[in-house]
Amino acid sequence: MRKVISKDGTPIAFDQSGEGPALILVGGATSTRLAATSLVVALAPYFTVFAYDRRGRGDSGDIAPYAVEREVEDIDTLINEAGGTAFVFGHSSGAVLALEAARLLPTKITKLALYEPPFIVDDSRSPAPEDYVPHLIELISADRRGEAVEYFMVDAVGVPAEMVAQMRQSPMWPGLEEVAPTIVYDGIIMGNTMRGDPLPLRKWASVMVPTLVMDGGVSHVFMHHGAQEIATILPEAQRRTLEGQDHGPADDVLAPALKEFFLG
Repeated sequence: MRKVISKDGTPIAFDQSGEGPALILVGGATSTRLAATSLVVALAPYFTVFAYDRRGRGDSGDIAPYAVEREVEDIDTLINEAGGTAFVFGHSSGAVLALEAARLLPTKITKLALYEPPFIVDDSRSPAPEDYVPHLIELISADRRGEAVEYFMVDAVGVPAEMVAQMRQSPMWPGLEEVAPTIVYDGIIMGNTMRGDPLPLRKWASVMVPTLVMDGGVSHVFMHHGAQEIATILPEAQRRTLEGQDHGPADDVLAPALKEFFLG
């Protein structure tokens, strides 16, 4: 593990593996860099892979107040560490953060890959509650971290409440509570893109970076619709469905798709 210091002074922890062009992995809500360990192994023969802890998670620091621009600065700092330009891959809400980084850092990200940004663009699933982020902030401020994780899982992700009740008894739950404050950050990143309206996605129409938009063949239909919408909006996008995959794609399916796109 190494650390770089972001523009606002926040230390950002990362692991660097492999050889080849730089590839930065941007994780989704609640994930740390350790979640990407097996994907890094699959990619390291072809890329210099940077897996990092987003601010507020794992071994990275955090400085208030939060803003999406600070997380883009974290990615910018990592790109500078990598030599000034890089490929970027983002998963779930991390895909939306990566997309925003491409909008704000147009010359630094040379290719972009997105897997299932969780946009809700129509009525194929219920929209996130209008007070989603304020309610999360309320729960975190009251140190009700378990309730915040449950609210995120049920109301944003769509996990059945009875399944979350089982998750609360699992060994993974304390780790989720530890990073619970950062669920607010992902809610802010998503903004109004989970309300059933495709119009907010047009803010990324200026992103000219060659982009691969992926979804899983057995994922919820709203994921397919969101992927199609953003692929249509992005001027240089191509779309690919990974057959048999869901929101957590297998590394032996995802890694070849990334290799083909970035090195093709």
